[in-house]
Amino acid sequence: MWLPQVHNDKKVKLSSINEHIPTEKKKKKKKKKKKKKKKTKEEKAKATAMMGHWPLMILMTSLLWVTCRTAPAQCHFNSQALCEYKGKSYSLGESWMDDECVQCTCLHPFGVGCCETVHRPVDFPAWCEVRVEAVTCTVRLVQSADPRLPCVAHGNSLDPSHGMQLGG
Repeated sequence: MWLPQVHNDKKVKLSSINEHIPTEKKKKKKKKKKKKKKKTKEEKAKATAMMGHWPLMILMTSLLWVTCRTAPAQCHFNSQALCEYKGKSYSLGESWMDDECVQCTCLHPFGVGCCETVHRPVDFPAWCEVRVEAVTCTVRLVQSADPRLPCVAHGNSLDPSHGMQLGG
């Protein structure tokens, strides 16, 4: 539809002017669309970054499981721990055994996972104690007063301080 209008001494079509001069509403809509696109790109980038960590997390979980499956004992994870033991640094997937027979695995950058490799008795007489041989990681239950003497858990062990008389 032609409507005569003077614009720089020329007749122009109103519809063509409206098409070329963006209104405020059109500007706002374009900005919203741009913002939505930016958010979408940022969200995609975050999602991609998070997906990149899944294979690593699966690997670390598998390593910890393999490390601890041979000895179903107590395990713990420390996200703040460093992959160091006795001055030596360890990298992702490497393991070490401490003096108390606790095996730890480096899960850098997520921390350190450790599992006990020995089964410690928990129900024994008060005059007994648990000793762990560091080299062989074997557990012995001994009398506190004399660690050379064994202590039998759930047995008829008498407190040696009561002075048991042997023989008649």
